[in-house]
Amino acid sequence: MKKVVLAAGLTLAATAAFAGGYSEPVIEAPVIVEEAAGSSLGGSAALILLGLLAVAAIAKN
Repeated sequence: MKKVVLAAGLTLAATAAFAGGYSEPVIEAPVIVEEAAGSSLGGSAALILLGLLAVAAIAKN
């Protein structure tokens, strides 16, 4: 009878230890921030530069 009570106690203790179950850890992807190379004005800066070069070329002639 003692062995049955001991076995029941150990069984309850073992199931209480695993009561939450297993869940895989959630791993979030790292955030990668890329900075744009070049001017902050984008394509309009290239147009302004080409315009200034055209004005300088016309003024030279």
